[in-house]
Amino acid sequence: MKRLRALVSAVLVAFLYPASSLAHHSNVAYEVTKGITITGVVQKFEWVNPHTWLHVEVDDGKGGKVVWECEGRAPGVLGRAGWSRTVLRPGERVTVDMSPAKDGSKTSIIARVTKADGKILSNQPVFDDRGN
Repeated sequence: MKRLRALVSAVLVAFLYPASSLAHHSNVAYEVTKGITITGVVQKFEWVNPHTWLHVEVDDGKGGKVVWECEGRAPGVLGRAGWSRTVLRPGERVTVDMSPAKDGSKTSIIARVTKADGKILSNQPVFDDRGN
């Protein structure tokens, strides 16, 4: 009986765990059909799972500043796209192409980042001709 309970528990975990872990990976909070671009100064770049975060200070058009919090892909994905934990440093000027939050907050999901030297940081992994 204990083995049957353990087996049933293992099967339930196997079916329910992936669904719950993938549930938060939705872009539903963002206007993914709308792209905007901001240019500003990196305040902080967080190389953390499950998503990286880029904080960019931008002129608000009224003589003040506002900080955009830009959600990026996971470090593993961005690493395969050529990013690293030190690719964006505080004080560096960047342009971010992104999809803004539906709720109007200064939050977005990153499409790409262009550094001041013109280097483009894509959020798409780079594969060689063998698919690796």
